[in-house]
Amino acid sequence: MKLAGLKSIEDAHDESVWAVTWVPATDARPALLLTGSLDESVRLWQPDELVNRGKITGHCLGVASVAAHPSGYIAASASLDSFVRIFDVDSNSTIASFEAPPSEVWQLRFNPQGTMLAAAGGGSASVKVWDTSTWNLVATLLIPRPEGAKPADKSSSKKFVLSVAWSPDGRRIACGSMDGTVSVFDTDRGKFLHHLEGHSMPVGSMSGHNGWVLSVDANTDGAALATGSSDRTVKLWDIGMKAAVQTMSNHNDQVWGVAFRPGGMPGRLASVSDDKSISLYDYS
Repeated sequence: MKLAGLKSIEDAHDESVWAVTWVPATDARPALLLTGSLDESVRLWQPDELVNRGKITGHCLGVASVAAHPSGYIAASASLDSFVRIFDVDSNSTIASFEAPPSEVWQLRFNPQGTMLAAAGGGSASVKVWDTSTWNLVATLLIPRPEGAKPADKSSSKKFVLSVAWSPDGRRIACGSMDGTVSVFDTDRGKFLHHLEGHSMPVGSMSGHNGWVLSVDANTDGAALATGSSDRTVKLWDIGMKAAVQTMSNHNDQVWGVAFRPGGMPGRLASVSDDKSISLYDYS
């Protein structure tokens, strides 16, 4: 497995680019790249030349997270302005908007079925879930206090939730916290199942980088991982070998987002950075 640089765009946004995801293809258009920036905008890009397909507005502060619905028609953005915006990808018309303080929305993810939207709850120590048919909040999944923790022990009373992921069948949610634990929930019953512990440092730190790992994504078949780091690099990891097999140094500031294009060939990986740039790579 290897990466080869295809295209880089400098000054893709006016400020740091913190978020990236792929919007699935529809009958009317190919898959697109979606990026979110501290310049308060979301932008659409057409691979492989990274042609700007449009600037999407609607927030009054920086965009911290973006997510695409599996249908390819709808996307979501979360901003430091304390709002999550749901919009039509092609027309930018607002479908829904609801308040969510930035300390409580760190990452957005639609479930594979497209029926739910989850948010890693940051300082609220929870995962919030919205029903995509009504856009009503239907669950707040609270991470329980560790066993043996005393009420006065502030260090153990809350977990800062950075990331969230769905199981393929949409029946489980896992979230990663800064204290190194992963919490798993049953979404059908809204019930906490268990913690997974094993990190000796906060989730987001991996051996191989010389700084924080700020983003991670797996390719479709699960054979490879890509990571972006505060050390300004993107690394490709072979899961079977449990080792980094390649390092890309396209960016000159920390890399906040990496995203493999789901399914299909040829394989593509995108990365975004505090340096305002986007890089696109061929993955083979």
